[in-house]
Amino acid sequence: MARVLIVDDAAFMRISIKSMLTKNGYEIVGEAENGLVGVEKFKELKPDIVTMDITMPEMNGLDALREIMKIDPTAKVIMVSAMGQEAMVRDAIISGAKGFIVKPFKEEGIVSALKKLG
Repeated sequence: MARVLIVDDAAFMRISIKSMLTKNGYEIVGEAENGLVGVEKFKELKPDIVTMDITMPEMNGLDALREIMKIDPTAKVIMVSAMGQEAMVRDAIISGAKGFIVKPFKEEGIVSALKKLG
Protein backbone atom coordinates (compact mmCIF):
# COMPACT_ATOMS: atom_id res chain seq x y z
CA MET A 1 0.00 0.00 0.00
CA ALA A 2 1.07 3.59 -0.50
CA ARG A 3 3.57 5.28 1.82
CA VAL A 4 2.22 8.59 3.16
CA LEU A 5 3.79 11.72 4.68
CA ILE A 6 1.38 13.82 6.76
CA VAL A 7 2.12 17.57 7.00
CA ASP A 8 -0.07 19.55 9.43
CA ASP A 9 0.73 21.95 12.26
CA ALA A 10 -2.05 20.50 14.47
CA ALA A 11 -0.89 17.36 16.26
CA PHE A 12 -4.48 16.13 16.73
CA MET A 13 -5.04 16.40 12.95
CA ARG A 14 -1.88 14.40 12.20
CA ILE A 15 -3.01 11.74 14.69
CA SER A 16 -6.51 11.70 13.19
CA ILE A 17 -5.29 11.37 9.58
CA LYS A 18 -2.72 8.75 10.62
CA SER A 19 -5.41 6.70 12.38
CA MET A 20 -7.82 6.87 9.41
CA LEU A 21 -5.16 5.95 6.84
CA THR A 22 -3.43 3.23 8.88
CA LYS A 23 -6.81 1.57 9.42
CA ASN A 24 -7.25 1.52 5.64
CA GLY A 25 -3.89 -0.09 4.88
CA TYR A 26 -1.71 2.97 4.26
CA GLU A 27 1.80 3.14 5.71
CA ILE A 28 2.57 6.44 7.43
CA VAL A 29 6.29 7.00 6.83
CA GLY A 30 6.53 10.41 8.48
CA GLU A 31 4.86 13.47 9.94
CA ALA A 32 5.80 17.14 9.79
CA GLU A 33 4.49 20.11 11.78
CA ASN A 34 5.08 22.72 9.08
CA GLY A 35 5.91 23.09 5.39
CA LEU A 36 9.63 23.55 5.94
CA VAL A 37 9.94 20.25 7.82
CA GLY A 38 7.55 18.68 5.29
CA VAL A 39 9.84 19.52 2.36
CA GLU A 40 12.87 18.10 4.22
CA LYS A 41 11.00 14.91 5.13
CA PHE A 42 9.79 14.58 1.53
CA LYS A 43 13.42 14.62 0.31
CA GLU A 44 14.48 12.17 3.02
CA LEU A 45 11.55 9.71 2.96
CA LYS A 46 10.38 9.87 -0.68
CA PRO A 47 6.73 9.06 0.17
CA ASP A 48 4.20 7.97 -2.47
CA ILE A 49 1.63 10.52 -1.26
CA VAL A 50 1.74 13.69 0.87
CA THR A 51 -1.25 15.15 2.74
CA MET A 52 -0.54 18.87 3.14
CA ASP A 53 -2.27 21.43 5.34
CA ILE A 54 -2.26 24.99 3.95
CA THR A 55 -2.11 27.34 6.94
CA MET A 56 1.05 26.54 8.93
CA PRO A 57 3.91 28.44 10.57
CA GLU A 58 7.44 28.61 9.06
CA MET A 59 6.30 27.72 5.52
CA ASN A 60 2.67 27.40 4.41
CA GLY A 61 1.35 24.42 2.48
CA LEU A 62 1.21 26.16 -0.90
CA ASP A 63 4.88 27.16 -0.70
CA ALA A 64 5.81 23.67 0.51
CA LEU A 65 3.82 22.16 -2.38
CA ARG A 66 5.74 24.32 -4.88
CA GLU A 67 9.07 23.25 -3.34
CA ILE A 68 8.08 19.57 -3.46
CA MET A 69 7.04 19.90 -7.12
CA LYS A 70 10.49 21.36 -7.91
CA ILE A 71 12.10 18.31 -6.29
CA ASP A 72 9.73 15.82 -7.96
CA PRO A 73 7.27 17.06 -10.61
CA THR A 74 5.40 13.74 -10.36
CA ALA A 75 4.82 14.01 -6.58
CA LYS A 76 1.30 13.20 -5.40
CA VAL A 77 0.25 15.89 -2.94
CA ILE A 78 -3.29 16.29 -1.60
CA MET A 79 -4.08 19.56 0.14
CA VAL A 80 -6.05 19.23 3.39
CA SER A 81 -7.38 22.49 4.76
CA ALA A 82 -10.27 24.15 6.52
CA MET A 83 -9.95 26.94 4.01
CA GLY A 84 -11.94 25.81 1.01
CA GLN A 85 -11.77 29.14 -0.82
CA GLU A 86 -11.77 28.77 -4.56
CA ALA A 87 -8.60 30.83 -4.97
CA MET A 88 -6.68 28.53 -2.60
CA VAL A 89 -7.95 25.44 -4.37
CA ARG A 90 -7.06 26.91 -7.78
CA ASP A 91 -3.57 27.93 -6.57
CA ALA A 92 -2.99 24.46 -5.15
CA ILE A 93 -4.11 22.67 -8.32
CA ILE A 94 -2.12 25.04 -10.59
CA SER A 95 0.92 24.46 -8.36
CA GLY A 96 0.62 20.70 -8.81
CA ALA A 97 -1.70 19.37 -6.09
CA LYS A 98 -3.53 16.23 -7.17
CA GLY A 99 -6.54 16.87 -4.93
CA PHE A 100 -8.09 18.99 -2.22
CA ILE A 101 -9.90 17.87 0.93
CA VAL A 102 -11.77 20.37 3.10
CA LYS A 103 -11.72 19.96 6.90
CA PRO A 104 -13.64 18.64 8.68
CA PHE A 105 -13.71 15.49 6.57
CA LYS A 106 -14.93 11.96 7.09
CA GLU A 107 -12.68 8.92 6.89
CA GLU A 108 -14.20 7.77 3.59
CA GLY A 109 -13.52 11.22 2.10
CA ILE A 110 -9.77 11.14 2.67
CA VAL A 111 -9.46 7.42 1.85
CA SER A 112 -11.29 7.83 -1.47
CA ALA A 113 -9.16 10.88 -2.37
CA LEU A 114 -5.98 8.85 -1.77
CA LYS A 115 -7.32 5.82 -3.65
CA LYS A 116 -7.82 7.97 -6.75
CA LEU A 117 -4.06 8.56 -6.79
CA GLY A 118 -3.40 4.84 -7.12
